[in-house]
Amino acid sequence: MCFYANRDPATKTALVVRHVPHEGLGLFEVPLLEAGFDVRYHDAASSPPLSVRDALDASLLVVLGGPMGVYEADAHPFLRDEIAALEARIPADRPTLGVCLGAQLIAASTGARVRPGDRFELGYEPIALTDAGRASCLAPLLDDPRVLHWHGDTYDLPAGATRLASSAAYREQAFSIGPRILGLQFHPEVDAAMLDVWIREGGDELARAGVDAHVLRRTCDDIVPALATRAQAMLRGWLRGAGLFS
Repeated sequence: MCFYANRDPATKTALVVRHVPHEGLGLFEVPLLEAGFDVRYHDAASSPPLSVRDALDASLLVVLGGPMGVYEADAHPFLRDEIAALEARIPADRPTLGVCLGAQLIAASTGARVRPGDRFELGYEPIALTDAGRASCLAPLLDDPRVLHWHGDTYDLPAGATRLASSAAYREQAFSIGPRILGLQFHPEVDAAMLDVWIREGGDELARAGVDAHVLRRTCDDIVPALATRAQAMLRGWLRGAGLFS
């Protein structure tokens, strides 16, 4: 839960919308703390509704992933509150980062379609950066573009957005709307400890994707130590481009 009463207006705040307890900032926490952010979680399912005011007041809004779909707002009413907040924040060009469900919510807030995909993409697979992606904050991933995918939904590229990356399974893997809005369909934030919980909680999804949990975990051990460095460099680069980190 997050509280903004009596906050110091000079404080640089990162408001992090978390949809389930086991999907947190992970590897992204250190760069945010290095950049001087006061990190505050908003637990969507248990907190009061996210207000447009709180969303606009935050120096940075981070919307994380979750197992629900954007189109399941009847079952998860907080999704409507998040879209309303993003409908105010994105046109205001306030720094906003969306990961997986978060990227889909950004897309939905612009009027883009979000829908179930043709397959469940799960595992460490490469992304292909576009020309714009290679020139963007995603450039640290060029050395080894393997990242964690864990999703079954996809989105249409928002109007005015720039596609930064695709994968073999899905064309839409990352986009930017100017320098301050970034959507990532993949999960660069996941460290080994977080993946262990996801494996424990996500047996049905692993089965749906036909992925062996032991193989996934061994791949994590091989990839994540180096990926952590690249993922954090990517976030630092985006924060600098958004004017949030010198």
